[in-house]
Amino acid sequence: MTKNKQTPRAFGIWGNTDKDKFWDNLIPILEWANDKKIEPYITTRIKVNLPKGFEKKVNIINSAKDFLKIDFLLTLGGDGTILSAARAIGNRKTPILGVHVGELGFLAEVTMDDMFDRLNLVAQGDFFIQNRMVLKAEIDNGNMPKTFYALNDFVIDRGKSQRLITMELFANNNFISKYKSDGLIFSTPTGSTAYSLSAGGPIVMPKLKAIVVTPLSPHTLTLRPIVLPDDQILEIKFVDDDKVAFAVDGQVSEYLSPKSRVLIKKSSFDIKMITFEDSNYFQTLRLKMGWGKRG
Repeated sequence: MTKNKQTPRAFGIWGNTDKDKFWDNLIPILEWANDKKIEPYITTRIKVNLPKGFEKKVNIINSAKDFLKIDFLLTLGGDGTILSAARAIGNRKTPILGVHVGELGFLAEVTMDDMFDRLNLVAQGDFFIQNRMVLKAEIDNGNMPKTFYALNDFVIDRGKSQRLITMELFANNNFISKYKSDGLIFSTPTGSTAYSLSAGGPIVMPKLKAIVVTPLSPHTLTLRPIVLPDDQILEIKFVDDDKVAFAVDGQVSEYLSPKSRVLIKKSSFDIKMITFEDSNYFQTLRLKMGWGKRG
């Protein structure tokens, strides 16, 4: 975690436009920006959904290159909103400040109640940057090779099939095990509190650099989750003849043939998240996950 060294001059707004609370807060955020003399940008999706009579002057994020014009991206929504924003930012190093709007959100540590207090700290340059590890997947599915990036996780599962799937997992060309299960989750430390946790995986603090492999309903009790160092290149080979499903952060998916070649490793870039001096990861676990509570 590094201390910020400058005050922002421009910021972007990325939000879940299906949420009424997003629209309730858009005008107040733009008024805050005008008061602080910070130039606002909105996404094209927000632009096309603006209510009639909207008169505020804002810039538009028309392409990924426009992320280079802003000093941070304010996201309003759930975890899925942050994940989609992270994929759009990619390797452009634009920090994300996540505001939680909805029922359950773990990635966004800012709530609607304290949003403007936190934004005021950001305007003063009083915040920290935390680097979050990203996973990279390279897939050769018999057609043109594809590359995907995940802030949370990659999931390979049985998709539409009702049968267990069998996969072999290798790390740096060393055989780990044969998995007969509903699938495998490959998560970052950030993603360790998402799907992986619900499948019995460990909690890994975001500042660590590691890859968590968690089997989904394995056919044997001896197959447990494993945590690997971030210098490992994982290769997955398929033993069965059925197609399997591949998902990225629970939002992007496609089907893989049994002859597909899948490599998963640490990405060359991180996603930068804005955090604050009084932020407490363990308190977040207790409040949002009920961690450590009895009864």
